[in-house]
Amino acid sequence: MSTGPNPTVKLRGGRPWTPGDRGDGTSADVLVRDGLVAAIGPEATEATADITLDCGDCVVSPGLVDLHTHLRQPGKEEAETIESGGRAAALGGFTAVLAMPNTTPTIDSAEVVREVLELGRSAPCAVHTSGAITVDRAGERLAPMAEMAALGVSLFTDDGSGVQDDALMRRALEYAGGLGVILAQHCEVTSLSQGTCMHEGAVSSRLGLSGQPAEAEELMVMRDIALSRLTGTPVHFLHLSTARSVDLVRQAKAAGQTITAEAAPHHFTLTDEACVGYDPLFKVHPPLRTPADVAAVKAGLADGTIDAIATDHAPHTPDSKELPFDQAPPGMLGLEYALALALTELQLPLDAVISLLSVRPAVIGRMDEQGRPVAVGEPANLCVIDPSATWTIDDTGGASRSRNVPYAGRRVTGKVRHTVCAGEPVVIDGAAQR
Repeated sequence: MSTGPNPTVKLRGGRPWTPGDRGDGTSADVLVRDGLVAAIGPEATEATADITLDCGDCVVSPGLVDLHTHLRQPGKEEAETIESGGRAAALGGFTAVLAMPNTTPTIDSAEVVREVLELGRSAPCAVHTSGAITVDRAGERLAPMAEMAALGVSLFTDDGSGVQDDALMRRALEYAGGLGVILAQHCEVTSLSQGTCMHEGAVSSRLGLSGQPAEAEELMVMRDIALSRLTGTPVHFLHLSTARSVDLVRQAKAAGQTITAEAAPHHFTLTDEACVGYDPLFKVHPPLRTPADVAAVKAGLADGTIDAIATDHAPHTPDSKELPFDQAPPGMLGLEYALALALTELQLPLDAVISLLSVRPAVIGRMDEQGRPVAVGEPANLCVIDPSATWTIDDTGGASRSRNVPYAGRRVTGKVRHTVCAGEPVVIDGAAQR
């Protein structure tokens, strides 16, 4: 997000969110000046402003934070750029995203970290980046995490691949513990998942497609819980998708381990039955699972076992998604739909959804200026949500350069009206400002 003089902005008529908000608060104007919340209530109402945003019937929430965004740049700009992905994020209410490192070249050095952060300065939201655990995500030798950590990288992952070597993962956790950074694991045992294209079960058998067993994920979750316990280093689990994975994390937390986890919207909104038409839009890794797994993910989000919702926004060009199901790349768009899908499908109060999409991800990602209460003196990273607005998701892909939307035609409730990032309105009345 670029810095510079910000306008004075009045958010008029909304209900400011505070932690534990039960939805029974009263409306109050919010004044933003110099990138901070300057006043709330009568003082804000009486103040003059350069821009006034209508927030009637809306909640003024902290901006959303995505821990898992594929921005594709550098190297695959035909699918997405940091600028286009940042615009999609802002339209979805996100004021900060964490870029994944599976770019070309891999984000596995200080040089590439600097490039991504510099490109992110002109995006309409704050762009943070993760770094790879291993060089080129090849799982053979550790990347220079200390050099990347010195530039502010606090989360490291080989996302798209799990670290297969047990001893290497142990060494990575020990190294991360000394640096004070977090390792995040894409849990997939390749000896069980190689050559597969969907969940292994009744549906894959019926379709004649190679299936990935749930155990491919669960074995690595189990291993990393054990290695985290051995090393005393926290671990974060990316996009959990199976009932047993959720239960393993629940047990580890109950035993006092410092474990965090996330779930993607597609793993609580879609099942493997979506693959019946062989449409590659529904191909994703981890794959879409069974109704029982979806129910378990929802339960994990409701009871706090799963700490955050992360989009796993994964753009792919139309031609690549038109390949046969078993040859097409895995991944779906998510930034512009995550909030509405969560409000529609989870049946959780808005306060809980804000925690899952903003407060907890900001803590895990160590983004101190994000996920904060809407209070005087706090950074003005804000999302104005109309919780009762209904709309139908289309297949255009929104601001993304790609179009791989698996939710087209789905009717959802909850929409972003405005997004304010570092005091600057970047979305007004649902339209991107730059």
